[in-house]
Amino acid sequence: MITKKIIIFFLLVTASLISRAHIGSPGVTFEGQAGPYAVLVLITPPDVIPGTARVDIYANAKGIHAIWAKPVYWHVGDEGTPSADAMVPVEGEPGHYTGMIWLMSSGSSGIDVKVEGDAGTGTVLVPVMAVSTAQKEMPSSLGYTLVVLAVLLVALMITIISSSVSDGLLKPDAETTPAVRRKRWTGAVVSAVLLVLMLWGGKSWWDSWANRYQRFLYRPMHANSAVVNNKGKSMLEFHIDTTRAMTLYRARKLSHVVPDHGKLMHMFLVRAGSMDVFAHLHPQRKDSATYITPLPPLPQGTYLIFADITRLSGFTETIPDTLVVDGPPVAFASHDSLALGRDDTYYVTDAVSGKSNTGTSDNIVMCGRPGVKTSLPDGSTAIWEHEAGKSFEAGRLYELTFAIQDEAAKPAALEPYLGMMGHAVVMKTDGSVYIHLHPVGSYSMASQQTMLTRFEKEVGPVNWSKLTKATFADSVDHVVSQLEALPEDERNKVLMSGMSHTTTDPDHPNHSVVKFPYAFPSPGSYRIWIQMKRNGKILNSAFDAIVE
Repeated sequence: MITKKIIIFFLLVTASLISRAHIGSPGVTFEGQAGPYAVLVLITPPDVIPGTARVDIYANAKGIHAIWAKPVYWHVGDEGTPSADAMVPVEGEPGHYTGMIWLMSSGSSGIDVKVEGDAGTGTVLVPVMAVSTAQKEMPSSLGYTLVVLAVLLVALMITIISSSVSDGLLKPDAETTPAVRRKRWTGAVVSAVLLVLMLWGGKSWWDSWANRYQRFLYRPMHANSAVVNNKGKSMLEFHIDTTRAMTLYRARKLSHVVPDHGKLMHMFLVRAGSMDVFAHLHPQRKDSATYITPLPPLPQGTYLIFADITRLSGFTETIPDTLVVDGPPVAFASHDSLALGRDDTYYVTDAVSGKSNTGTSDNIVMCGRPGVKTSLPDGSTAIWEHEAGKSFEAGRLYELTFAIQDEAAKPAALEPYLGMMGHAVVMKTDGSVYIHLHPVGSYSMASQQTMLTRFEKEVGPVNWSKLTKATFADSVDHVVSQLEALPEDERNKVLMSGMSHTTTDPDHPNHSVVKFPYAFPSPGSYRIWIQMKRNGKILNSAFDAIVE
């Protein structure tokens, strides 16, 4: 058991070192409107800042003349950003535009997309977390080549300097005297000393910048999780370890966390290895570094924890940890009998199969396309538009399409769940990839809202930038409490403000459809959980995928 925990924790931390807002999945997806134009955007940010981000934009509307993109930075505002670059149409792929955008500054930023066409001009801002997550290694062959060239250049410079103060001063046909030879050696020694000092100074300068880069290299925060007893109820206490934060700035900003979908933290628990137990919880803030939530009656095992938070600057972060649940398996009570929040849920299914569908799924045809169907606890069904046994391609953008039908095989009437018509979590079975998806993409709604507020564009129902820092935490806690006290319909109106929510699709007229844009980052075996809401109950289902 100890060895297993060490291996799981090592995999988790290793993946975290190459992550940003999500573990091992740095790409940002967006699906929405740029004015009158529907666009699908995939942004692959660099792992070193400054660096170039690849931007892929899919816009199939007719009459588009040009698409432009530019970076925007939180700390300088919209007016301090560079000019936009034209995106280039991809040959053989109508509606696909691509380009490279330089990201010069770390922190919260975004890509501003502008579409020009017959219907006018439309813009949209896609949040991007620009941080350095890696340090490039120089190839040994290049290093040896540079060393040889450096030695050659130093030797040539010494020769030139020593000759210029000795032989270079002689008249034509004049003999070389001992005094000239002494000047030659003196020039060689002095120039060698000066060049060594210059090289040492350059190395010191380089080392100082390398140390500075290492200091600000993004490293995810860590947490310590424990199961505690609170008046006879099992509670999960999640304490963020601020002692390991690289700067006091990061620790202080933990009090400046803003709600995303009305929650300060979205926490997901998955049983490691089998991945057959899944929980979506929303801990409440006990203090700036400690969150606590009722724990469902999870069976024993080691669980991977992923906690998503968004800061006032729009910077989103996933904090990972592991939790060991001891004791024998317990019988699962009904959701209504648990002291869980109204938006919390857990789900038990089959273990990962290593194939592209779960063991409880059936293969069907949906609207002329192959699909995988699985039953839901309320008698409805979830259908994934995907051919069983067919693998995905790493790095390629897909629209993961799911349809929900009621007991009579009619389109199910879905309700918003936390301001969205659906939620999805994608995890690689080795724990190295985790991401929380929405129908609009993989970015944080709170992040986009704060960025738009910062640049004085569209502003959502809550303007976080107007809150004073002195009372920020208390103000946000008050807002979250107010949202929790609202009836479901009124709360959804607030959470869904400014977004398009629909389950109708002309390609699937007989289904309630929810799509999640995503690009699998690496080959391997994945599990996908989807969450929808119907008749006031959260419905969970799971599907397996293979990526080549």
